[in-house]
Amino acid sequence: MKHSTTRQTRRGRGPAHRIGRSLAFVLPVVLVLSGTLAVTRVNWSGDPADSVLAASEASSKASTRAAARAPHEVLRDRLLTELQEEDPGVALTHLQQAVDERPSLGGHCASIARSLGRAAVKVYGPTRAQSYARPVCDTAFASGVLAAHS
Repeated sequence: MKHSTTRQTRRGRGPAHRIGRSLAFVLPVVLVLSGTLAVTRVNWSGDPADSVLAASEASSKASTRAAARAPHEVLRDRLLTELQEEDPGVALTHLQQAVDERPSLGGHCASIARSLGRAAVKVYGPTRAQSYARPVCDTAFASGVLAAHS
C-alpha cells in the first residue's frame, strides 16, 4: 500500500513542480549576479566626476527643476528681472497683463506683487519704490514695499 501512495505522489509532480525546482536553483544565482552588478556601478571614490551615473543624474535633476517650475514662478522671475532692468511700473503693468491673460495666475498675483515691492526697495529705496505703487493685486506691491522698509 505504501508503494501505491508514493506513485500517486510522484505522478502529481508535473510541470509546475519542475518549474519550481528550476526557479529554486536559478533565482539565487540571478540575485547574486544582480547584486554584484549593482555594487560595481556604485561610485565608491566619492568623486561625482567618476560616477557612471553622474551625467544622467545631473541632466535628470535639471530637467526636473525646469519641469517643476510653475508658471507663476517663471512670471515672478521674469518680472523681477524687468524691475531691475527697467522700473517697477513696467513690471507691475506686465503683471496685470499676465493676470488678465491667464486668470489662473490671479491666486499668485498678490505674492508676486509683494516680491516686486521688496525688490523695488532694494533697488530704488523705500520712497522711490513707493512712488510706483498702484492698485495691482489689491495693493500688494505697496505692502511689499512696507514690509521691506520696516
